[in-house]
Amino acid sequence: MKTEKESFYKSFFSLYMALVLQNVITLSVNLTDNVMLGAYSETALSGAAAVNQIQFVFQQVLNGLGDGLVIFCSQYWGKKQTETMKQISAVAMYAAISVAVILFVLVSFFPGKAVGLFTTDERIIQEGAEYLQVIRFTYILFAITQILLATLRSAEVVKIAFRLSVLAFFVNCGMNYLFIFGHCGMPELGIKGAAVGTLTSRILEIIILIFYIWKKENKLHIRFADYWKLDQELCKDYFRVAAPMVVTQGLWGVNTALQTVILGHMTAVAIAANSAASTLFLLVKSISVGASSAASVLIGKTVGTGDFVLVKTYAKRLQKLFLGIGVLSAGMLFFLRIPFLSLYNLQPETMKMTNNFLLIFCVVVLGMSYQMPTNTGIIRGGGDAMFVVKMDLISIWLIVLPLSFFMAFVVKASPVVVFCCLNADQIFKCVPAFLKANYGNWIRKLTKDN
Repeated sequence: MKTEKESFYKSFFSLYMALVLQNVITLSVNLTDNVMLGAYSETALSGAAAVNQIQFVFQQVLNGLGDGLVIFCSQYWGKKQTETMKQISAVAMYAAISVAVILFVLVSFFPGKAVGLFTTDERIIQEGAEYLQVIRFTYILFAITQILLATLRSAEVVKIAFRLSVLAFFVNCGMNYLFIFGHCGMPELGIKGAAVGTLTSRILEIIILIFYIWKKENKLHIRFADYWKLDQELCKDYFRVAAPMVVTQGLWGVNTALQTVILGHMTAVAIAANSAASTLFLLVKSISVGASSAASVLIGKTVGTGDFVLVKTYAKRLQKLFLGIGVLSAGMLFFLRIPFLSLYNLQPETMKMTNNFLLIFCVVVLGMSYQMPTNTGIIRGGGDAMFVVKMDLISIWLIVLPLSFFMAFVVKASPVVVFCCLNADQIFKCVPAFLKANYGNWIRKLTKDN
């Protein structure tokens, strides 16, 4: 018979490994676009990077809706109330599709202005607008897929997400090879070819996911009819939980986009260096994102059972794991940066700045690997979303962004110094995260007894 500790580690690592692999493969799709476009032209790379900031903000809003769903539903999963979980999923689906439709309309009518938010270079704006013409059609598909995967994740079903990510990666690689450069008799579409590859992979993802849910999934038994019913009480409960997370994730997305705005308005070199460095950093960061997602499900499910003593025990174990993950991530980033940079065809000045950015990221990832999963996995997963909202509002909007704008446009500091300022919160947020997780009250029961 398994001990409680053995059961904990098995549950955590089975979720964790699948989620990390999924995140790595998903981000590898963006890496493929970046590397191939970087080899094609630096202007195309910068254009795609600008548009991907729009995608990133959108993705963060979807993450907020999905995380709210997971935290809420995982507590109901602990009580095995699957019908309620499906009703919550329906609310999240309507919200996600609404956001996707609004974004689609905005970028369709104002493509140049949308890209122009991130750079003043006319060539980059032109390339970005061309990329946006195709990539906008992925938004609704991506919204539906993300909510369905979040619903499955709340019931500890994660392998299908990994398999879909692998499929998307290989399809995207193949399509990029054919259409960016015009190989095998295909037209040379450049930046638009990268968008075609992403759209194709999104279409295949949603088709296979719906087929899997219809034929294979046996924990929740989701059906199309489940998304035609909305419970008003659950709507209110869901948005009470999800709204702070949407705010937090949305602000994080805007913050990341503003980093590109700041760097992009300093030098053309800085935006390309930031794009290249961020791609590898996001891949390594997946190790921490997976830990955060796994911790959120595990903590939420345990809160749902009502065993709060066990919740606290899990929180202490998880924090030790997060510290180890931080050291591993920093080491990986440091040793991978040189072979990674060799994949790009960048100018010497851009290459040097990218390397400097990656060295800064080696320090940043140490703090991030502890504070992010502690805040979003343990504290927010336990039901206290407002703590994370307040901390991000203070750290990002009252400290990091004002300081970065001041250093960039008043002091006229170098992009490397500004880059340090933009990422400083990943270090100092470790302190409130530690204090709250170990000495604060963050456990909230979100479910209702039938």
